[in-house]
Amino acid sequence: MSKQGNTDRKSKSKTYGTRYALAAAILSLQYSHSSAFITPLTPHGSNSSGGSSNTCRSSLSKGFASGTTLTNMPFGVDQSHPFHPPPSPLPRSRNIMRAMAVAAAATKRSSPVVVSEEAEALSHSETTLRLRPSYDLFQLLAEEEGGIIPETTVGNSQRDAAVLKQGKEDSLESIKLEDFLHSKNDGLLGGKPQRKIESLPDPFKMVEKELKPFADSISELVSSDQPILSMAAKHFFEKRHGKRFRPTIVQLIAKAVAAAEPETVNVAKTNVNGSDSTKSVEGGLSSSSPSSSTATVGGVSGWEWSGASEVEVDASSHQGSEVWRKQAQLGQIVEMIHVASLIHDDVLDEADTRRGGEAVHKLYSNKVAVLAGDYLLARASVLLARLENTAVVQIMATALESLVAGEVMQLKSPPESLLEMETYLRKSYYKTASLICYACRSTALLGGHSYSSTVATACEEFGFHMGLAFQIQDDILDFTAAENVLGKPALADMDLGLSTAPILYAAQEYKELRPLVMRRFKEKGDKQTALEYLYKSPTAMDKARALALFHAERAVQAILRLPQSEARDALIRLTHAVITRKK
Repeated sequence: MSKQGNTDRKSKSKTYGTRYALAAAILSLQYSHSSAFITPLTPHGSNSSGGSSNTCRSSLSKGFASGTTLTNMPFGVDQSHPFHPPPSPLPRSRNIMRAMAVAAAATKRSSPVVVSEEAEALSHSETTLRLRPSYDLFQLLAEEEGGIIPETTVGNSQRDAAVLKQGKEDSLESIKLEDFLHSKNDGLLGGKPQRKIESLPDPFKMVEKELKPFADSISELVSSDQPILSMAAKHFFEKRHGKRFRPTIVQLIAKAVAAAEPETVNVAKTNVNGSDSTKSVEGGLSSSSPSSSTATVGGVSGWEWSGASEVEVDASSHQGSEVWRKQAQLGQIVEMIHVASLIHDDVLDEADTRRGGEAVHKLYSNKVAVLAGDYLLARASVLLARLENTAVVQIMATALESLVAGEVMQLKSPPESLLEMETYLRKSYYKTASLICYACRSTALLGGHSYSSTVATACEEFGFHMGLAFQIQDDILDFTAAENVLGKPALADMDLGLSTAPILYAAQEYKELRPLVMRRFKEKGDKQTALEYLYKSPTAMDKARALALFHAERAVQAILRLPQSEARDALIRLTHAVITRKK
């Protein structure tokens, strides 16, 4: 690609990044003092598990008002941030060297966009959520690959809770996804499967009737008085249905959380006069109170136990209720955001096809495609505000911001970081998993469960690992599936200079491949050479499949914390489908 072409691509990336960020800023400004923009930055310490889970939260509300743009926002660490929890001491175990290595590597990573401390402080109140990226809450890599278990903090304090299933039977209590896998059909594990996946409910059939009118209803939601804009915006919904993967997850999560009774949590609160008091949040099951460290992170007591919509439904009355309607609409919003990102990405990447058909910008023009994506984001913003849950607005605004962070990270990652598996996974989180996991937690909130409840935590953890497993499998298929099966160009990532799990594992084995990765396959013959190393590697592809399985297993273990229901069990089967699919 010419130097001018590279310049144009960077310019486009900044333009589209600004559009996503602006949409997210509009969402955060729907309500006074509400912001959910969080960005992981270079750590100024290590957590108790030896990793870097420090984050800085940022809002675009003041940034845009003062003329700050994506191209001049500061990068780096703000160690004096008032909402930034202090680092925990280093562990006194053999993992200390690993912790130091992780922290050192983190300092080299490019940081997604942030705004000033003043803007952040002004954007928050005592009731706004102070979110952390999901990779600071849940495990990115297996421990044998250097992965660490993040410290217990706001957002994951209930990740190991079993209160939802006390006194309840569960026929899948100790199930593992590998019980359904074997090498003959799936190429993942050897031996005869202990269970048949068909014994679990079919996830797509379970929500088929609910999603059948999906295309018609979503087309009505994005209708415009401008014919060209309307046709472009509706293109994916009417002509190329795709997998409807995200709306299916939202619908199944909605059913699963309806079967879980909200927990009661006693939250410590510091009064103005300095005395302590407690407040009971939600009704139903009892749950262990959050520790003082998690109840007062950021100087705010108990905000993490807010965010639940006031609902009076259970599994028997959920279908057709107002709660069900809002959760279904969230599924449509998520699909709008996803499709908008696809339209913009295809323009940025100059892709010719998408979902087996022509890309929108090829059917119309770049200008129409960009406007169509913008319009979908605008409509998604309006519909999101109409869900009338400010916490959900903040969470989903963060999902929009994450799309920007992913693009910035993809564009600005230094060459050395391109060889790191953790950098690849973080970028995959921003670009793919974040939208899924935030949608899952938001669905739980709309169903009457608070932000840090066992239910909402399990839902986000499920979405986090499911999203990463989905992306890793996608990256594997980029090398193993034909273009006519994928519905999009094969080897597309390498054409963009991106290295994914299979290539990164091959680079661990062959040092000759590393310079090619670091220069993004820009020289003549780089892509062909990289493919030769990949295909002669006896372990790279198997390690990539094992990584997908690791996240799929974690997704299953997370969703198993919910009480057993057909919808919950269908989510397990959906996870199986994610890592065994061929397209």
